[in-house]
Amino acid sequence: MRVLLVEDDAAIADGLARALRAEHFAVDVASNGEDGGHLGATELYDAAVLDLGLPKRDGLSVLRDWRAAGRDLPVLILTARDGWSEKVEGFKAGADDYVVKPFRVEEVVMRLRALVRRAAGHAAARVTCGPLTFDAQLGTFELNGLPLKLTAFEWRVLSALMLRREVVIERADLIERVYEGDADVDSNSIEVIIGRLRRKIGAEMIETLRGRGYRLTADGSR
Repeated sequence: MRVLLVEDDAAIADGLARALRAEHFAVDVASNGEDGGHLGATELYDAAVLDLGLPKRDGLSVLRDWRAAGRDLPVLILTARDGWSEKVEGFKAGADDYVVKPFRVEEVVMRLRALVRRAAGHAAARVTCGPLTFDAQLGTFELNGLPLKLTAFEWRVLSALMLRREVVIERADLIERVYEGDADVDSNSIEVIIGRLRRKIGAEMIETLRGRGYRLTADGSR
């Protein structure tokens, strides 16, 4: 999962980015509304965390522009304003959820997970595919009822495949969801990660559709 964090307070941005990365999210950080608006309009993200009081452009203007351009990524608003009128304006602009400062980073993580899960069409927290289970709220995987240990990159790839199980995901789409914007990506890195995942969950569960991408399927576990 790849998240855009737009926050001008360096301490808050650094702490939240570190917490999200510790939970295996890929995080791109922008410190003003102008840069954040551009990233959200041009890059692929699973969700955005957007502060309202930003320099150069305020958060509501950024959000309105994303929605006007058809960008439907889930957006979690961060704000020091706890008045109902500001929340109403945020929801009217297209926000999906709110967190009021000061907040606990654990709450932001949990709310983000819920937004990404619902955006992928899953009402329940637990998603299954054959012997594989993903608790999208806790961020944990199980295989045949036992915990599955994954690296951060493996987790990002498998969560993307799991939330869209039985659907083909293009290789370029996976790359965008796995790596942060400034990462130096090796040409065969996704293939290497897919290979490691196949050894952990079973080779037949991840199909390669040549020229298209990858699909996680329960058929391969039967």
